[in-house]
Amino acid sequence: MNALPSPAAAGNSTGAGRLALQALAVAGLALLAALPWLGADDYLIAVGINILQYGVLATAWALFSGPTRYVSLATVAFFGIGAYTAAVFGETLPWPAVLAAALGVSLVLALIVGLATLRLSGVHFVIFTFGLAELVHQLVNWYEVNVTRTLGRYLFVDISQVQIYWQLLALLVAVLATGWAIRRSRLGLALQVIGDDEVVARHVGIDTTRAKLLLFAISAGFIGLAGAAMAPRWTYIDPAIAFNPVISFQVLIMALLGGANRLFGPLLGVLPVALLFELLSGSFPNHFMILLGLVFMAIVYFIPNGLFGLLERRRQRAGKEGGK
Repeated sequence: MNALPSPAAAGNSTGAGRLALQALAVAGLALLAALPWLGADDYLIAVGINILQYGVLATAWALFSGPTRYVSLATVAFFGIGAYTAAVFGETLPWPAVLAAALGVSLVLALIVGLATLRLSGVHFVIFTFGLAELVHQLVNWYEVNVTRTLGRYLFVDISQVQIYWQLLALLVAVLATGWAIRRSRLGLALQVIGDDEVVARHVGIDTTRAKLLLFAISAGFIGLAGAAMAPRWTYIDPAIAFNPVISFQVLIMALLGGANRLFGPLLGVLPVALLFELLSGSFPNHFMILLGLVFMAIVYFIPNGLFGLLERRRQRAGKEGGK
């Protein structure tokens, strides 16, 4: 009869598995960085832009929702605000100033929303953030129809697809670096305590509202920048495009698949899911929403804590069996 693995051996095996997943995510990032230099055609660049876009969104989403375990569906609100800011100022300001404006508007909106809502938790927070995204959508829609007398805007700027690609890649590197720095700071430790038990966090002297508000604003800022960077790709922007609620759910699926509480977890989830959605939307355009729902259900049911969480659970199970 074969002996059961020892806890140390199980831990080493699982640690090697985690390192392999991290290496896979880093390799994917390196491949994305090299793609334009490899003579990729327009289609591959377009696929790369899609992957980078969701890489930024999922990683930025996980900056806040990963450690705090607050599930936000407001991603598309900040993404759309960033895109509309680019559409408004894109032809009148230098592009760096447009990006700075998108960042500023996203931060202001996040601070206002955060002050009003971050005392909520659980399902109440989820429902509120979903309603917030729809509220922002309808306010922009009302403003366009009743004030500007138009439903959309054209954006003609001298920015190529490759330039959009490099902007998104730079944003992804920046959000990963920010996540790395936060995890090694007092703020990161405070957020981990909040995620474990917010009542305990308050009792040990952590200013939970301030910590959550700061990270919520940082997350929203990156999401708004991603929306602004993507705006020139569409040329024409209307509320239905910029505030498509599917974006929030896709980001959630990707982050959950890889593991929202790991630095490279969301990126690991983005790579396969973005390619899968590319295939599904092209092959089954009339059934995409149904298939999206099935993918979401499968991930939540079978891998609720992501791939990294699955390895951690296997390590714990192996440790218990080895200790018997």
